[in-house]
Amino acid sequence: MKKLKFFFISGALLIYLMSSCITPNKINYLQKPSDIIPSYDHNMSFEEYKLRVTDRLMINVYSMDSKANTVFNSGASQTMALSGPAADLYTYQISSSGTILFPMIGQIHLEGKTIRQAKHHLEELVSPLVEYERADVDVRLVGRYFSVFGTTQSGRYAITQEKINIFQALAMAGDIGFYGDRSKIKIVRETENGIKTLEFDVRSQDIINSEYYYIEPNDAIYIQDVNERFFSVTSFSGMMSFFFTTFSFVGVIINLVK
Repeated sequence: MKKLKFFFISGALLIYLMSSCITPNKINYLQKPSDIIPSYDHNMSFEEYKLRVTDRLMINVYSMDSKANTVFNSGASQTMALSGPAADLYTYQISSSGTILFPMIGQIHLEGKTIRQAKHHLEELVSPLVEYERADVDVRLVGRYFSVFGTTQSGRYAITQEKINIFQALAMAGDIGFYGDRSKIKIVRETENGIKTLEFDVRSQDIINSEYYYIEPNDAIYIQDVNERFFSVTSFSGMMSFFFTTFSFVGVIINLVK
């Protein structure tokens, strides 16, 4: 009877360890949908970012009219070398009314426009004011960040290009730790209709062209630990080593009880 209990306990431990083992299926990316990897609808492609209230823009005007350039670009050329509060002095923040205050023109409504649309709109307004009636305007969105928190990858990272996907964002944060749960990634996102939370399995290749693929400014990415972390083992050899150690320990306990 005692031998039966011994083998029962040992078998239960082995089954538990096998279920807790960290396998390639639990950590590999771009896996095909299966019984354990979900599929997602390919219902969204990349859309150009539309400017929002509090967005900060760096605007430079280029023309043959040096005097106009001086007025429009007062201090703006220094922005690339500055950071933090100093850079804020030479950028334009979209106010609660959706506008920026631009030299010689006044209030310009930019909320809801893409960077491309804002550039063209500014060129239409600036060109009649320069001597040769032609001006090129460079518009850049600055001060964009996303955050990663949970496990050990907590941090705030700058978005330095027009678009960035979830894999690039995770790479910037040092990737997901070995014990991070890739099946339940959460993104807390600000939208025009309020805050929403997206949850998805980053292991699925179907996230490409889905709403989960591209990161937006101010996104907060949450990575939680796997439930099995405390008892998990990372390889078959580690599992067997742990099993035989436990097996021997149970045997010692039974002999002591006898």
